[in-house]
Amino acid sequence: MTVRVPRAKKLPLSNSGTLSLLPVGCGSSFSKRLYQNNFLIVKGEDHCMIDCGTRTPEALSKLGRPVTDIENWLITHSHADHIGGLEEVMLMNRYVARKKPTVVINAEYQEVLWNSSLKGGSEPNEMHDGVGLQFGDFWRIRRPTWLSGYPRETAHTVLGSIDIKTVRTHHFPEQASDWTDSAYSVGVILDDRILFTGDTQFDPDLLADYDKLFNFEYIFHDVQLMKGGIHASLDELCTLPASLKRRTFLMHYPDGADAQRTRIKSEGFLGLVRQGAFYIFD
Repeated sequence: MTVRVPRAKKLPLSNSGTLSLLPVGCGSSFSKRLYQNNFLIVKGEDHCMIDCGTRTPEALSKLGRPVTDIENWLITHSHADHIGGLEEVMLMNRYVARKKPTVVINAEYQEVLWNSSLKGGSEPNEMHDGVGLQFGDFWRIRRPTWLSGYPRETAHTVLGSIDIKTVRTHHFPEQASDWTDSAYSVGVILDDRILFTGDTQFDPDLLADYDKLFNFEYIFHDVQLMKGGIHASLDELCTLPASLKRRTFLMHYPDGADAQRTRIKSEGFLGLVRQGAFYIFD
């Protein structure tokens, strides 16, 4: 694995065929110094953006890309730092680019995302035979295939050369006892090699069960510095086995995380992910 900052003025959306992952943002929900934790996957001629927070259109613009350049999207859950920029994506594509991007989404979460978050600013913009716009007017919908025999709810899709599995996570509400009691939230497995946890409370079973199946080369895990709430804390993550920590980068961190770099390294983690740099998995 190598880490490389793109030199081109415009963020590349293709490469020679190697799986690459770039944190367009790596910050927590309320970070003022970092963009929000949204990642771009690139492999060969294919790409996919994981999440689109409120500041993601700004972050992409800084990298030379309007949101209309992104052809494929996957949304992990409905917090603003992961969906707050989607209305811009939809409206810019419909009224400026005049096209539909693809979104990987199951029917159950589509209903939640549309009715609870996106409908109000999107549906009333046009009326046809007395009916406003619908989710499918903005998106080309790709349904994942549900997989059986996994430790928890798991789905699969292929976007060109990119193999994607989504895995349910234990994120919110805070009082949820496990993933089965949680609102919809997923992590992402890329090419059966890389685990991107998305947002999750401390859930060692998620890591142990799926690492046993896939023997991940690297793990990108969200972290918070305080205890409690709906994200894994650094203290909790430090209790993980050394065999996991030495393959793990930490992401979704707050502005004050720099003060913890020495501890993070001493605990055996790979460190904090670097915003705007490609992680290239040869």
